[in-house]
Amino acid sequence: MALIGILSGRSPDESAELMAAFYGGLGETGYFERKNLTIENRWAQGREDRLQELAAELVNREVAAIAAVGGANSALAAKRATSTIPIVFSSGADPVKLGLVASLNRPGGNVTGVAQFGLIAKRLELMHELVPTGVGIAFLSNPNYPDAADRSREAQQAGRALGREVVILNAGNEHEIDTAFSIGKIGPVAQQSARRYGIAQLIARWHGVARRQRDDLLAPGVEERRQIGIYTGRILNGEKPADLPVMQPSKFALVINLKTAKALGLTIPPTLLARADEVIE
Repeated sequence: MALIGILSGRSPDESAELMAAFYGGLGETGYFERKNLTIENRWAQGREDRLQELAAELVNREVAAIAAVGGANSALAAKRATSTIPIVFSSGADPVKLGLVASLNRPGGNVTGVAQFGLIAKRLELMHELVPTGVGIAFLSNPNYPDAADRSREAQQAGRALGREVVILNAGNEHEIDTAFSIGKIGPVAQQSARRYGIAQLIARWHGVARRQRDDLLAPGVEERRQIGIYTGRILNGEKPADLPVMQPSKFALVINLKTAKALGLTIPPTLLARADEVIE
C-alpha cells in the first residue's frame, strides 16, 4: 500500500469538507484509503510553531509524498524537512516569492501545488460595493503568515484606489481575533479562511444576531483541495513534481447568502445580486 502524509496547521474538524475533496481527487487517480493507500495525518491544531516538528515526523515515516495544506507555512515546513520526498502544497501566497518553486510553469525540485494569490483587491471591491459608504473596511491579517506584510500593503493600496480607509487588524490566534473585533465594529474582510467559522460567530455576536451555523457557511477551497488530491495521485503513479506546473484558479464564483446578509442587517445591492453565480435564499 502507498503511504502518504498530510501536514496542516489547521484542525481536522474545520477541514472535514476540504479533506473529503482531497480524498475525491485521490480517488480519481485510483487511490483509496485502506484499500491501496495509507495516510499519516499531522495536524498542528493552530499551533504553527509545531509544523516543523510534524513535518520531520512524516519524513521519518518515509512517506511517498506529503500534501502540505492549510497555508504556506505548512509548505515551507515540509520543504525545509526534505528535498527528496515530493510535496504538493496549497498556498494563498506567491510560491515563487516564498522560494517554494523556481517558477509556476516549471517548479523544479520536489515541490508543486496550487496557489491563489492577488485576489485582495477584488475582495475589497466587493466589500466596497456591498457597503459603499459610512464605514471603514477592516483587513484581518494573520502576522504568522510569511506574506502578511505584502497582503496588508496590497489591501491598503486597494483601499486608496477605492477612496476607502482600510484598517489593518493583526490577529494570529482566537484571542487576538476576538480582540480585533472589539477594537472597532467595521466591515471586515476576513483573510483567515482557516478560522472562518469562528470569525462568522464573532461577526454575529458583535452584530447582536444568532450564532451562525456551519451549514450557513460556504467552504472555499474545495476544488483546490480536489486538485491537490489529483496531483498527489499522479505523483504516486510516477510523475515528478518538477514537471507538474503550479495550478492557479481560472474561474471564480460569487455566492451570496441572503439569510446571513439579512441577519447582519445588510441590503445586497441589485447590481451585486445580478452578478452572483448563486444566491442562497
